[in-house]
Formats: sequence, C-alpha cells, structure tokens
Amino acid sequence: MTLTLYTHPMSRGRTARWMLEEVGEAYQTVYLDYRTTMKAPDYLAINPMGKVPALVHDGRVVTEGTAIVAYLAETFPKAGLMGQDRAAHYRWLFFGAGPFEAAMVNKGLGVEVPPEKSGFVGYGSFDRTIDALDQVLSAREWLAGDGFSAADLVIGAQLGYGMMFGSLPQRPAFAAYWDRIKDRPARLRAAAADDAELARIKANG
Repeated sequence: MTLTLYTHPMSRGRTARWMLEEVGEAYQTVYLDYRTTMKAPDYLAINPMGKVPALVHDGRVVTEGTAIVAYLAETFPKAGLMGQDRAAHYRWLFFGAGPFEAAMVNKGLGVEVPPEKSGFVGYGSFDRTIDALDQVLSAREWLAGDGFSAADLVIGAQLGYGMMFGSLPQRPAFAAYWDRIKDRPARLRAAAADDAELARIKANG
C-alpha cells in the first residue's frame, strides 16, 4: 500500500496531513511550489486544477481537502474517525467544506452579499453561519458523537486558523472547542512537519 500526499506548508494540505497523522498509516509527502511544480505536467496529470492538496492511494487520486479527510476516515475505519452519529458526521463535514469555508473566504476577501441576495449563496450570511456553529458547539463537546471525529478535524482546523488570524469572532464556545483539539499529538506532529518545511523554504529564499 502506498499513500502519497501532495501539498504545500501554506495550504489546506495542512488539514489533510493532520488527518493522515490521526489515521496512523505510513505515507509519503511531496511538497510542491505554487508557481512551478504545482503547474508542471506531471502534477497536472494528478490534479488538473494545479492546486493542493491531493492524495494518491495505490494509484487512486483524491483531491479537495475535506474529500481527503472523508476518504481516509472511511478507508481506515480502525482509526475510529467516522463518528458514531453518521448523519451528524456528514452534516458537519460538508458544513465545513461548504457554508463555513465560503463564508470565511468571502469575509476575508471583503465580499458583501446584499441581504436580498443571500439566497444565492449557500451560507446565507457570515453571521448566520457563525451563529449556527456557535449554537452546536455550545450544546455539545464533539460534533458527531461522544468523541473526536473527522468532522471535528475539519471544523476544528478551520476554526483554529480563523481564530489565529482574527477572521472569526472570539466566542467562548469556539475557544473551549479549540482547547479540546489543539494539543492532539497528531495535530502537533503534522504542524511540526509543515512548519519545518516552511522554515526551509524561507531559509532558501
């Protein structure tokens, strides 16, 4: 069996690497550069979008960060990351990939959706999306059962980045949730590996 992650240390590939560390299977990492190797023919044959992350598992290709997380959770069930409540598992995985990410990206880009046009976007409004997440995290410790799951990894990664860069409001439920997640050994290993590669890139100019 071979697992290869194509990534960059400043990308959504950080979330995919965290998931690989949680799964605990051996994998290889191929770091790509945004302007060169990510647009080279060899990589475009894997992902014609010319972006990361991409996962190749025994010749099968999975792209899109949340799809990689979902695939790994199902492919390696012994890791116990599928979530006991499957409905909640899929609901919050794709809330993260859809409304939450879209709301965060548009907020960061300064895109304001007029209230009368809110039905055209999947998240409605930034405030509505954040309030929905606050509501669920205020009511339960984990998103899809009694323990950490792939849904928590996806939402937790986005929430952690949002709090770090100030793009999310500081709410008690968010801070408490991140405190439950941030020191997981798998997350720390993944972050250390990507941070080391980022330091190498900076050192080499």
